[in-house]
Amino acid sequence: MEQTKEVGACLVVGAGDDTGAAIGRAFAREGLTSCLVRRPRHAQSLEALAQSIRDEGFKAVAMPADARVEEEVIKLVETIESSVGPLEVAVFNIGANVQFSITETTARVYQKVWEMACFAGFLMGREVAKRMLERGRGTIIFTGATASMRGRANLSAFAGAKHGLRALAQSMARELGPKNIHVAHTIIDGAIDSNFIRELLPQVDELREQDAILNPDHIAQNYVMLHKQPRTAWTHELDLRPWKENW
Repeated sequence: MEQTKEVGACLVVGAGDDTGAAIGRAFAREGLTSCLVRRPRHAQSLEALAQSIRDEGFKAVAMPADARVEEEVIKLVETIESSVGPLEVAVFNIGANVQFSITETTARVYQKVWEMACFAGFLMGREVAKRMLERGRGTIIFTGATASMRGRANLSAFAGAKHGLRALAQSMARELGPKNIHVAHTIIDGAIDSNFIRELLPQVDELREQDAILNPDHIAQNYVMLHKQPRTAWTHELDLRPWKENW
């Protein structure tokens, strides 16, 4: 791994093809080294994303890991701090949006969704907070969803995990804010122009033309804004939705 310790790092846990990729690219353009994380089975596409950022002239490293495994998260943060650079930003962006009737939601599904969308956020938050506290600065951002606020039908597992993640972010903000660590939680309240949504909604092109669907690059711009906010006016919770979205 190339040594870039003079450059600050941005950790993106959940660097998928759409929103996560946009977040990693946006922070790389701000001069940070984007450390991109997905599970090892996505290693090839993760490296392709990192290479695409490097091809633009910015810094990015693919770091496959399972964010649900404590030992892997500890090692991940240690590797970034020792071999890449000081963590200035950490973004938790794992979704785990699944829909099942409550009677069809197995214990395994519920637990797996909670591990992915809540427990993994705790592991990342805890480990990066340790390093940021040593320096007395940093930004931690958790990606939430409509389900963070409202438990809709057939979303018991997802809503439970996202409610838990929101509570985690609130607790961390109250503890770490007075120590100059900015903790923010975003409510992504609407469909994102993503591979997942494009497979579900045939009218995506029309929605895009009407600015009626969330643009991943515009979400990423808001994340950069959160990181750059002066501490005299920090935002903890930011909701993002298209102008036509009902809410």
